[in-house]
Amino acid sequence: MNTSEVAKLLGVSASTIQRWVKQLELPMERNERGHYHFNNEDIDLLRNIQTQIQNGTLLQEIAPIQEKKSRKGTVKASPETNAELERLYTIVSEIEAKVNSKADSVASYQLLQHRREIEELQGQVSGLLKQVETLESQLFELKKSALPEEPLVLNQGKNRKKKNLVSSLFGFLG
Repeated sequence: MNTSEVAKLLGVSASTIQRWVKQLELPMERNERGHYHFNNEDIDLLRNIQTQIQNGTLLQEIAPIQEKKSRKGTVKASPETNAELERLYTIVSEIEAKVNSKADSVASYQLLQHRREIEELQGQVSGLLKQVETLESQLFELKKSALPEEPLVLNQGKNRKKKNLVSSLFGFLG
């Protein structure tokens, strides 16, 4: 049976079956196209998993099946294959080391570039602080020189006019 058929039989989705197989590392056979192929024993195993889940067991708590079925057409490793795999592992390790070295170099360069930018910004901030201090001292000098020595009295003329207006209005009484 294929994944869809098993899913329909168990009343779950095909993606649920695939998730169970992958997360529990179930030993399922695959056809030439890489699709799962389930026999009666596999279906019984999936029913057992479904029952455990329905009884409240988390998927992570279900013990994975350790024995793996051999796929049709798989080749057992020969000494030549082992040597070839070891050579490939060495090449991959060397490439990883080069990538890590390059990443370290890039990070160092970026760090130095950021440090230069920070130093430039600090120089600009220092220059701005000096300009602000200069402007503040100039403003202080301007305020100091602009203050009059005698206090200003405002509205002197208006008070006289009001007094004259009031006395003229009531002047006819006296």
